[in-house]
Amino acid sequence: MEAKTILDEAAIRRALTRIAHEILERNKGVENTVLVGIRTRGIYLARRLSERIQQIEGVSVPVGELDITLYRDDLTEKAEQPEVRGSEIPVEIHGKKVILVDDVLYTGRTVRAAMDALIDMGRPRMIQLAVLIDRGHRELPIRPDYVGKNVPTSQNELVAVLLQESDGLDAVEIRKQPKK
Repeated sequence: MEAKTILDEAAIRRALTRIAHEILERNKGVENTVLVGIRTRGIYLARRLSERIQQIEGVSVPVGELDITLYRDDLTEKAEQPEVRGSEIPVEIHGKKVILVDDVLYTGRTVRAAMDALIDMGRPRMIQLAVLIDRGHRELPIRPDYVGKNVPTSQNELVAVLLQESDGLDAVEIRKQPKK
């Protein structure tokens, strides 16, 4: 499959540092804030954002993991027996500012499922969205608050986010999907 690298390791690092600064600026700090990564790569990005905020502000931001498997509206299309890994959020989210973190924003359906999952855990004061890549093609009225890079794509392209923690390297690639 033909791939074109659009972000390398340094570009990803810069994008996450910028997002961390934007989070701090928009929220006037990170008091009563929790970063919640959407499984799988969103978790790694949330941890990296927490590290950046710690370096910049000297404040530790709790990081949670959210499994949205059972909240997906395409659950029956994915697999007969979906693998549910569970969510782990180290603090109560009721009344907190929750920043959802994901790798790629596409149709908006993953984010909708994540919000449903969060609401089932409590009532956050506010939910914000941070994504590394916004590729467009929204099917739901969802807009990110923080974006690493806007990448206009066609429907026959795939945006692959590769992270050291899961893939052994940091890069974002656009790949052509094989014709069906």
